Amino acid sequence: MSLTKHITKNSTNIFRPFAHVNFGILLNKELQENYQAPFTELVFLCIGTDRSTGDSLGPLIGYKLKNMILPKKKIHIVGTLEDPVHAKNLENKIETVYTSYNNPFIVAIDACLGSSSRIGFIKVATGPLKPGAGVHKKLPHVGDLHITGIVNTCGYMEYLVLQNTRLSLVMKMADTISKAIKFSLWKADKLF
Repeated sequence: MSLTKHITKNSTNIFRPFAHVNFGILLNKELQENYQAPFTELVFLCIGTDRSTGDSLGPLIGYKLKNMILPKKKIHIVGTLEDPVHAKNLENKIETVYTSYNNPFIVAIDACLGSSSRIGFIKVATGPLKPGAGVHKKLPHVGDLHITGIVNTCGYMEYLVLQNTRLSLVMKMADTISKAIKFSLWKADKLF
């Protein structure tokens, strides 16, 4: 669970028409600019837990991507409902990514908390994700690019807020992001 409070030009509201296409274009632009030599493999690191509605965004996306993207030698999904990446195993999973794949470019994906006016926004940005910041955990930063989705408000009793996040919002966000990733990879096919 990450934390974000600012508005960025690299975000899309999931409730807008064609949100997955708009976000896919944003993601594709970031991949075209950042996925270059020496990177040779693309890893989507989907962070979160299936034990908390608000923090299940990452594993849901991982689950959807595993079933949506045809297997390619250079694209990998780490973190699903069956095998989630969470606070207790994050360091080991990061180490596994770097030892299992050749020069991986990591796209870290996580839910985050933000202002009430930004709930439902998804964002892509260059640089590492700071998982756990929304619930005041100190976890390793990870990713060359990151995607976050604002699932609820921040500022007070974050764990309770996560437990009371609407599953319908998280599912719609997971659908939008996974479709956007598929669209983005289709547009960037020559990279992979």
